[in-house]
Amino acid sequence: MSDKTPRLRGALEGIPTYKPGRAAASGPSAYKLSSNENPYPPLPGVMETMAASVAAANRYPDMACTSLLAELADRFDVPVEHVATGTGSVGVAQQLLQSTAGPGDEVIYAWRSFEAYPIITQISGATSVQVPLTDDEEHDLDAMAAAVTDRTRLIFVCNPNNPTGVAIPRADLERFLDRVPDDVLVVLDEAYREFVRDERVVDGIDLYRERPNVCVLRTFSKAYGLAGLRVGFAVAHEPVAAALRKTAVPFGVSQVAQDAAVASLRSEDALLERVEGLVAERVRVTRELVAQGWTVPESQANFVWLRLGDRTVDFAAACEKAGVMIRPFAGEGVRVSVGEDEANDLFLQTAAAFRKSEF
Repeated sequence: MSDKTPRLRGALEGIPTYKPGRAAASGPSAYKLSSNENPYPPLPGVMETMAASVAAANRYPDMACTSLLAELADRFDVPVEHVATGTGSVGVAQQLLQSTAGPGDEVIYAWRSFEAYPIITQISGATSVQVPLTDDEEHDLDAMAAAVTDRTRLIFVCNPNNPTGVAIPRADLERFLDRVPDDVLVVLDEAYREFVRDERVVDGIDLYRERPNVCVLRTFSKAYGLAGLRVGFAVAHEPVAAALRKTAVPFGVSQVAQDAAVASLRSEDALLERVEGLVAERVRVTRELVAQGWTVPESQANFVWLRLGDRTVDFAAACEKAGVMIRPFAGEGVRVSVGEDEANDLFLQTAAAFRKSEF
């Protein structure tokens, strides 16, 4: 038997591993606040739709996602040709890279930001250009604009940013877009758009309408509570949307996911009532953390961020011991999802105890 192995692409060497939020330990008082999930199940009508769809699981899904695309086009008042779907917004993001960037090209994004960006960029063979956040945990848009070269093909702008939760005001984002060349695709990753309450933060779809080089990513994983079904979408002008359809995995979005997404859009008012509850909890959690003495950036997402530096791992361990799983970024900080009231209470109690132990 030969000791040779198949030759794989060199671009795969050294790719960082995506680290999903750890699941909660078993037990009645264990909570998962590590993956920014909606803690509540889909609405009853959506559940019934999913159950009916499962009965036809022996059949392939509609590869064109016809009903879902029509529903999204109507919901956002855009041409159906400007909408494309994929396996979660991260799946669509990978399709965008396949469509725009390869060896020798550059992809710009803030750092720290969504941890999938460096992974999918390296897989494409392109080079990451990471621009550090400001001391206030904000995108340094001036530095990002200055980082654009003739090799730049795509820029990710995570708004609100994951994991810090900070969102970019409209005026700042428009000034940035004015500085980006028209042939560079700017991807506004708005996975948490439904949680935004700051009126200064623009809906990215408004910017897409005016700018052919702007693409907006959205997902059903967060506010809509369909994380396990993997369905996301992009709104972009026809050349970009057409490229997304070309690079999509055939039959990648299951029929269960398509039907559940349509039912969720048709039940949006009820779904967003739950979002209001989570936003209220975000405000409460932030207020109480500040009262305890923590520095907490103003989050417009369904999580909060604590920059802890070398205390990060110890804090995460204290939370796990208390029965709360959070998302640590070693040496930097922790992201804590807003969950059920009981989970949030337990986290706040743990944070208070940890802070007292330090002083």
